[in-house]
Amino acid sequence: MTTASSGASGTSDTSGFPDISISTERLVLRPLEEADVPAYAEMMNDELVTAWTSVPQPYTEDDARAWITRLAPAERAEGRGIVLAVTEFLTQRLVGIVQLRCTDWRVRSSELSYVVAPWARGEGYASEAALATAQWLFHDQKFERIELRTAADNTAAQQVAQKIGCISEGVLRGAWIARTRNGGDPFGGWLDVRTDLIVWSLLPEDIEGVSESLADTGFSAYSDWN
Repeated sequence: MTTASSGASGTSDTSGFPDISISTERLVLRPLEEADVPAYAEMMNDELVTAWTSVPQPYTEDDARAWITRLAPAERAEGRGIVLAVTEFLTQRLVGIVQLRCTDWRVRSSELSYVVAPWARGEGYASEAALATAQWLFHDQKFERIELRTAADNTAAQQVAQKIGCISEGVLRGAWIARTRNGGDPFGGWLDVRTDLIVWSLLPEDIEGVSESLADTGFSAYSDWN
């Protein structure tokens, strides 16, 4: 069950997404704020986030501030996507982010990705936040397709995609650069490693009944991050 509130009208036009806040039983999804800079920078320096994303390393607070105050708002204003902070309802602590990108307004489709902080993994937060975003996008914004892309060895991200009802459509061979520690040394530098991407799709009919299924499992079946 999700509720959404917006500073704009309930449905966006093709020029950009509204300034949105989405609430679930445990989470609040809202625009990133400058106060999030320290927690956001810490999250983006995590080993697993580094391994599976393309964020700069090390990720500084200046990087976080530029993203939060300038780059992410431009994504929304210019209609390319939207970035939402995922916070715990009770503590307001930053759990992670959900991002929509590569939005096609004519096709009414967008690509979804997510990151969860190390301390919050294993609680089903990624599934809950991704599903809430999908419900909002389908019901309020009248979109018809969401796409996810997960690295071939990122099994946790694949489990999240399956958990929210996504259908695997195929493999993009050699389409992503992951990172691994040089020689496996936890204190060594990072090496780029080419990997495949699994493409997943989610349509409005795919999420029917998914909310009830997640509630039955207590939102804690998988370790969620991407």
